[in-house]
Amino acid sequence: MDNAPDPDAFPRQFARTRRFSLGVPRHFTVSPDGRRILFVRTGSGTDPVGRLRQYEDGAERVLADPPLLVGAGPRAVPEEERLRRERTRERSGGVVTYAADDAVRLVAFALSGALWAVRTDGGAPFSVPAAGPVVDPRPSPDGRHIAYVSRGAFHVVGLDSTDRRLARPEGPEITYGLAEYVAAESMHRLRGYWWAPDSRHLLVARVDTGPVARRYLSDPSDPAKPPRSIPYPAAGTPNADVTVQLHSLDGERIDVRWDRAAYEYLVDAGWDAHGPFLAVQSRDQCTLRMLAVDPATGATTLLHERTDPAWVELVSGTPARTASGALVLPEDAGGTRYLTVGGERVTPEGMQLREVLAIEGEQVLFRATEDPTETHVWRHEPGRALRRLSRDPGRHTGTGRGGTVVLESATPRGNEVSVVRADEATGDQAARAASGAGRAPYDVIVSSAEDPVVDPRPLPLTLGERELRGALYLPSWHAEGEGTLPVLLDPYAGPGMQLVGRARPWFACVSQWFADQGFAVLVVDGRGTPGRGPAWEKAVHGDQLAPVLDDQVDALRAAGARFPELDLERVAIRGWSFGGFLAAAAVLHRPDVFHAAVAGAPPTDQRLYDTHWKERFLGHPEEKPENYARSSLAGHGHLLRRPLLLVHGLADDNVAAAHTLRFSAELLAAGRPHSVLPLSGATHLPADERVNENLLRFQRDFLLDALGRAPGGATNGAGAPSSGAEEAGGAL
Repeated sequence: MDNAPDPDAFPRQFARTRRFSLGVPRHFTVSPDGRRILFVRTGSGTDPVGRLRQYEDGAERVLADPPLLVGAGPRAVPEEERLRRERTRERSGGVVTYAADDAVRLVAFALSGALWAVRTDGGAPFSVPAAGPVVDPRPSPDGRHIAYVSRGAFHVVGLDSTDRRLARPEGPEITYGLAEYVAAESMHRLRGYWWAPDSRHLLVARVDTGPVARRYLSDPSDPAKPPRSIPYPAAGTPNADVTVQLHSLDGERIDVRWDRAAYEYLVDAGWDAHGPFLAVQSRDQCTLRMLAVDPATGATTLLHERTDPAWVELVSGTPARTASGALVLPEDAGGTRYLTVGGERVTPEGMQLREVLAIEGEQVLFRATEDPTETHVWRHEPGRALRRLSRDPGRHTGTGRGGTVVLESATPRGNEVSVVRADEATGDQAARAASGAGRAPYDVIVSSAEDPVVDPRPLPLTLGERELRGALYLPSWHAEGEGTLPVLLDPYAGPGMQLVGRARPWFACVSQWFADQGFAVLVVDGRGTPGRGPAWEKAVHGDQLAPVLDDQVDALRAAGARFPELDLERVAIRGWSFGGFLAAAAVLHRPDVFHAAVAGAPPTDQRLYDTHWKERFLGHPEEKPENYARSSLAGHGHLLRRPLLLVHGLADDNVAAAHTLRFSAELLAAGRPHSVLPLSGATHLPADERVNENLLRFQRDFLLDALGRAPGGATNGAGAPSSGAEEAGGAL
């Protein structure tokens, strides 16, 4: 067909835009008066260099442009910074993060390990002398000092260039002021120190990875390059020894004391007007405590305790306190995760708290879900009804201060950022603005991201007895009654991520592209995914395979009953990480349903994954070995009867390549043919543009061939593009 989409245009765009992340404004900070907003955005949808920007009075200006400060071209960053970026799956360079003082007048950031600062009221960025390569610089609340980490040591430098080393590592396995692996990867705590409001004291985490087993990552494509040693606490093995100290700028140091034998995880910490506090969790993750810290002695007292027989879910932004000292906490009861303030539930039954975004005075800004396909931003204020600040369908988050809220929105139109002033976006005025009557109460911070060359057209579905939320993508060239289509399931379906929603994220574009290659693509969020309450999330406790796989099968059959064009005799499945595990499990355990699979970076042996994440769902492997056996692919390789492609980055420090290599060896020993595609130098999120471009094509061609379609050069009866197998390269 003349109007058939170019099959090569999207993979090329997907790769060069780094999953359409370049050019999107992010990392917002609002000044106390609500007038000034800091953020980071790259120069365009294909420019990978982040620039620090300020938005004020409807206009924006660049505060720091890295090419002007350190020159163009790639530059090395300290190893600790590289690891921080890997944990956040950072895809850009330049200014990727920053921190500001309380007044948002002084901003600190690192470029290629050098410390830089800039004032928001004018003037050029200036370098600040530092003792070595700088990681995670943060100004004091009064803007007179900047703390940072260098080679594991904790420093504070004054703007007069007086540098104080407050803590030096006692050995090569010790760091101060940095988060350990499981905190950054599984708890989403990237910070390792916290300023006191008086700008004279700090809470500092000390991490000793001595007890942690080592892994060695090498680059087989460069045999002369020595392997890299990393501490990785696999399930059932020792964690890093994490302690906390109180430091003063005068050099005083006080150890913070709590029962670390019972509560070994430091989930979070902070220092507000009421003093320093910690959130600590037991190894079995069934108890989470908020502790007040005495800044004079380091002694701790219990402020609150949450317990759960499965696990206590960590909710970002909690625990916290309002200006009056009221505790801001989640509470799981029945099928609802409530927001509580001062011990009182402030959200209704059925509204699922997702995250606390900001606290100012007694106001609490948070995001929550009523419909699983949407997430909205709400504000709680004592004595007033809850107010929803985001209006359009989509998934919204944000931050706020001084009567201003910045909304970051993923909508069916793409990524959008709007600025809501005071109470303008509530009540009748918002309704009038939405209908086009009167001045819109929103300012817009422009995105420079590219629009995808494919236009996702998901058909929203509610499937089966469990009312599974799904989306069906059909080829843009397909007409009803034209014939049947092979089916491709394209899930993640694991904890912490939803794919089905009223938005246009990158993965919806990928699903539509696969549809345009000749598939009916079905995406389903089943049990274990967020947004549908505690019981839904914890339905996978002890078994991360059977409930998840059953939901995909049930959804497929329900969709097939409704749409006769779905050919249930030709069904494939693809996924990455947990989705890759699910894809491989599908062809192992349900070959009656699934006829081919692509499994990217699959955790095939759950014992090889990290302590905090995996023990949350399956328990300690010595106490619950049966949970690991039933939830692993290892030991079941002899069941394979269908085509399976395993893809893995050889430099992956999250899901180690050993998962795929060991499972491949098991398959080979059992005489089960399969394919393996190793990605040299790739981490858990491959960065090479050519790899990412061709990986999409390679998966397409493998699946089309596996389902019995003619290889490259043929089209389907409706005019689908040819598979172009010759472009993808070979596989092992």
